[in-house]
Amino acid sequence: MKVTILGCGVVGSSWAVVFARAGNDVLIHDPQTASAEAALDFVRKTDAEAAKRCSIAPDLETALKGADYVQESAPERLPIKQALYRQIDALLGPATVVASSTSGLPASAFTEGLTHGARYLVAHPINPPHLIPLVELIPAPWTSPETLAFVGDLMRSLGQSPITLAREINGFVVNRLQSALLGEAFRLVEDGICSPTDVDLAISEGLGLRWCFLGPFATIDLNAAQGIKEYCQNLGPMYFGLAQEQADPREWSPDLVARIEADMRALVPLSDLPSRRYWRDGFLAELVRAKRAIAEGLNT
Repeated sequence: MKVTILGCGVVGSSWAVVFARAGNDVLIHDPQTASAEAALDFVRKTDAEAAKRCSIAPDLETALKGADYVQESAPERLPIKQALYRQIDALLGPATVVASSTSGLPASAFTEGLTHGARYLVAHPINPPHLIPLVELIPAPWTSPETLAFVGDLMRSLGQSPITLAREINGFVVNRLQSALLGEAFRLVEDGICSPTDVDLAISEGLGLRWCFLGPFATIDLNAAQGIKEYCQNLGPMYFGLAQEQADPREWSPDLVARIEADMRALVPLSDLPSRRYWRDGFLAELVRAKRAIAEGLNT
């Protein structure tokens, strides 16, 4: 399959690894040649064999010519997306599917009225996609069922784990879940209940250990003798009470952010953040491999 990557920031570069290591021919394009070259260099450093299947397209027309699939990862600004998709629409082949990596903009905001709207959608990865398999597929109102099915099958063939939303919604699924957790995390620190480090430990050494392989519904289904129905009967009133307490959305004030920033910088100085990100990526890679190995062992 011929795949085109449009936009070569952190996400686009990671997507290039995903498609190339699965055996696809990948064309990389960015209006800034240096960004495209940096993306190719990232692929080389990440997977030298995959890099052999990658090359740089000098212009948008060349990038789109003959492409079966396009993963667009242009900057997260609506005017840029709208202008880019008007260009894409004028050049697109008769069967090419285009998915956007946008983390918050609905496809309807930048594909409305375009000729090939049925072949446009959002395929939002969790960064970095070459390490984290989840991809959210969100159709515009005019995205065809065939397009949605094609991208779902494609993502599974790449080793990704797609979830499909029935319709567009602000924040999609992952950011809405993360928003709820972050809102409470900031509230706990703001109210002096515990420190940012303690909140992080509550997830990394507590809830996160279960959630990394089960998810919230599967977790509570196992936490009552008779499953989720019993769990909800027993603890539903408590959670309803907590939800009422938490129904006071708060802005993250500059003072609160400064307090949390101070705690974070005490743990990891600003100058160490790049190396810490490499540590995170290495940990993620090992965790994904371990999860798959454990699952295969338990299923044999």
